[in-house]
Amino acid sequence: MTTAPESTESPRVILGKIVSVQGLRGAVKVYSHTDPLDNVLGYTQWSLHRGSEQRTVSILGGRLQGRVLVVQLKGVDDRDQAEALVGFEISVETSSLPELEDGEYYWYQLEGLQVINLEGQLFGKVDHLLETGSNDVMVIKPCAGSIDQRERVLPYLPGQFVLNIDLETAVIQVDWDAEF
Repeated sequence: MTTAPESTESPRVILGKIVSVQGLRGAVKVYSHTDPLDNVLGYTQWSLHRGSEQRTVSILGGRLQGRVLVVQLKGVDDRDQAEALVGFEISVETSSLPELEDGEYYWYQLEGLQVINLEGQLFGKVDHLLETGSNDVMVIKPCAGSIDQRERVLPYLPGQFVLNIDLETAVIQVDWDAEF
């Protein structure tokens, strides 16, 4: 999950993207960033964003089909209407996300945090996270004050490599050698 562009609204998080159409009756194919993939269907109303375009849609239903969801939206009744929605990102207000247990974080909360090792060396800031299958990884890009200009990819394994996450100070402390 990534954060949506800032606006005068409440903060939003991107949950997926409309990537294609399905059939002739207006269904759209959605690539979901949620885990599990069909969690995006739990939000009955989506805000759609593409460039400066913005609209709100309601979900009538959906189902998982391989790695995408096939979703029927209210008022989208034919293929042409569905094709007009391809490329829109799907977002919801962050306040509508489920509460997490202590020590759990949404990816959007980690993006932008500084990453510092046990020696106090600043590697950079979390640019984004990736799901690799075995474990998630943080992609860290250099920033002002970084020890070098290397992009790093660190395993997101709390308790093993990720020792502390402090949202207040915007810092993640890791047990990771700067030379690795």
